[in-house]
Amino acid sequence: MCGIVGVLGNHEAAPLLVEALKRLEYRGYDSAGIATVNDGKLERRRAVGKLVNLSDLLVHEPLAGKSGIGHTRWATHGEPSVNNAHPHRAGAVSVVHNGIIENYRDLRAELAKEGIEFQTETDTETVALMTERYMRGGLSAAEAAQKTLSRLEGAFALAFLFDGEEDLMVAARKGSPLAIGHGTGEMFVGSDAIALAPLTDKITYLEEGDCAVLTRSSLEIRDANGDLANREMRTIQIDAAQVDKAGHKHFMAKEIAEQPTVIAEAIRHYLPVGEDAVHLPGDGIDFTKIDRLTLVACGTAFYACLTAKYWFEKLARIPVEVDIASEFRYREPPIPGRTAALFVSQSGETADTLAALRYCKDKADQILSVVNVPESSIARESDLALPIHAGVEIGVASTKAFTCQLSVLLMLALKAATDRGEIGEEELQAHVSALRGLPNVMSAALEQNEAIRQASLKLSEARDVLFLGRGLMFPLALEGALKLKEISYIHAEAYASGELKHGPIALIDNNMPVVVLAPRDDLFDKSVSNMQEVMARKGKVMLVSDAEGLAEAGDEVWQAIRMPQVHDSLSPILYALPAQMLAYHTAVAKGTDVDQPRNLAKSVTVE
Repeated sequence: MCGIVGVLGNHEAAPLLVEALKRLEYRGYDSAGIATVNDGKLERRRAVGKLVNLSDLLVHEPLAGKSGIGHTRWATHGEPSVNNAHPHRAGAVSVVHNGIIENYRDLRAELAKEGIEFQTETDTETVALMTERYMRGGLSAAEAAQKTLSRLEGAFALAFLFDGEEDLMVAARKGSPLAIGHGTGEMFVGSDAIALAPLTDKITYLEEGDCAVLTRSSLEIRDANGDLANREMRTIQIDAAQVDKAGHKHFMAKEIAEQPTVIAEAIRHYLPVGEDAVHLPGDGIDFTKIDRLTLVACGTAFYACLTAKYWFEKLARIPVEVDIASEFRYREPPIPGRTAALFVSQSGETADTLAALRYCKDKADQILSVVNVPESSIARESDLALPIHAGVEIGVASTKAFTCQLSVLLMLALKAATDRGEIGEEELQAHVSALRGLPNVMSAALEQNEAIRQASLKLSEARDVLFLGRGLMFPLALEGALKLKEISYIHAEAYASGELKHGPIALIDNNMPVVVLAPRDDLFDKSVSNMQEVMARKGKVMLVSDAEGLAEAGDEVWQAIRMPQVHDSLSPILYALPAQMLAYHTAVAKGTDVDQPRNLAKSVTVE
């Protein structure tokens, strides 16, 4: 949520800031702005809506200067407006902020007693006003920023720019990610390495509680205790092609199409060629010492955990508890001995998931994570971090990250089953062989794109849609409904098929499409019975199944989408593709913003 960039450069900052902000659009935003210092004078430009509005403004009202900060805002306090847009300014101070200042009301009351007036509805303005007050009290710019930081409660990433200071920037993080980029006689700040990739590949990630004082030739970092900290500078490789649409209309379409390739990459890392054993990084984990698993995540990653519950319990016979991170962290559940806690997050910075991890830190026997960003906070704070190797994902609606999460979780379940002696060599080889063949099967599924597009044209006319699934298909039904509603804005719900008669069947009429995800497996006959109940009430059944399943279901279904046959354990990974494509083509038919749906953010770094 929100994006921060900062430049202490040798070239005009404004175009660099705007270009970097474009690379952060995937995080979600509703306004944008930049501020620069030129000839000692601090100025800013802000606009509501897409970055093109800010670019248009800069054509008519350009900003000069080689020092600057920029921001894409996702509104938390105060509606999206120019007045509430960042950067915020108070006198000689300009600030950009990602996160929430939880004690801002107390700070505002303190400032109000001194007669200091507020111009916005935001919590961020308080940061600028506090810093300006300390500067008027005699502190230097850096000292005033550090004094303000000591007063703040909540989760935040902040970058400060100052009037009269063309070679100074202050950056800090607590709960929200922030990175420092190193150039030749230049320094940069960014919410993540993607924003800084065109500017530098030398990155230092700030740790929790760090405050950095930057000039073009120096970087001083102090930790949460105020002590000097030596943070590692890393060389980050981000292929520019990964943040390009590569000829596709949307990033989401590109990322759907990339899935066979990235799945193959993930499988290769955990199942080296010529071996059947699953290899984990580092010291791995010994599942003979684990009696239960707690899986915690948010959104799509939560549905990956729900799917993994079936795998771990069936294959490895380990009891699994699955929790939504925002509920888990406040429920404060007991963590019995011999429990491993596993956290799934695409960004590795999800605020609720990170807080849940920290709750488990001294309670669980081992902390594991499944992440797409190995340098993220969740990865760094885990005993064992398992990268999913999906590459950069720009579309807000997760696609390739989800299927890579599933693939890694399945391989981890196979490792657990092997460790615990719950799976024989022959059965393991069958799973491994199926996994290695999965990329080809997924490529075959993508060939149904046009048939799915045609079905989506009819789905786009609906106001409400139900998704049904049994067993491993139930979490996929939940994911399919989530994908449809988040990018097409059609109301969609998902149920375990057996729950149909326990309430949802009351909604069925001739206007209600019901998407049934049902490969021809041991539960297929049960799914057919549920479809018959829907069709008997004039409901429109869209059946996603393999050739055998479609033949058995007959010609009564409203729409049929054919998938290749696949090993039963892999069906959630394969059937994620038609769920994604249905949502994508429905959204395109409705003309919505596929890559940046309203009100959503890619990286949710606040509660």
